[in-house]
Amino acid sequence: MTEKKMSGRQIEVALADSNPIMLSALSEYFDRDPRFSLVTTTSTAEGFIEAVLRVPVRVGIIDWTLPMLGGQKLLEVLRAQDNAPRMVVYSHADDPSTTRRAMSAGAAGFCARSNSPEVLLATVESVARGQMVFPFVDVRELNQDPINTLTARERTLLASLAKGHTNKQLAYDFDISINTVKFHLRNLFDKLSVGNRAQAIAFYYSSSAAQSYEHSAADKDVTP
Repeated sequence: MTEKKMSGRQIEVALADSNPIMLSALSEYFDRDPRFSLVTTTSTAEGFIEAVLRVPVRVGIIDWTLPMLGGQKLLEVLRAQDNAPRMVVYSHADDPSTTRRAMSAGAAGFCARSNSPEVLLATVESVARGQMVFPFVDVRELNQDPINTLTARERTLLASLAKGHTNKQLAYDFDISINTVKFHLRNLFDKLSVGNRAQAIAFYYSSSAAQSYEHSAADKDVTP
């Protein structure tokens, strides 16, 4: 594992790939690009977690098949940590479920290895700006069934969430405690197979079914 000092004017990144040739090639691309500061490289999931918790970075780029923990578990571990980097999975896209599993585990972006390194660099830059980049996910197609599993209160909560309401605002709007809001949100995220608010909101704006429900309920008194 190698490290170097971060630069506050650049996008600090960390790389993890079990293939030493790929890791070396990607390191060279990030080192040459003035937009980025490559802080750490490693070949294992455990090494990556240790490094980014010790020296925070803005974006982490990982291979999905990292030994021994694996990409999915790595994402789930980091999702529970404060100040964790936003994560991009750079892996093979042979199995369409990989992209969805990466999103559900908490990734902010996915880039297939079949793309050029320039596409990966652009993806990392977008993720650093707070965007979610999943070019191989048709959220409307992936989530046709989950929307039908939501209760009336969960759909109303999702619509309010999409308007940018905080937990405190949701508690006030629905006359419930913040703990109850958190409980409903956990259930909502589980049903939609998403890992956080941003992914739930992305689902909402890609789902005509969700928005149709909001319009049909606009003149009704629907509360949790």
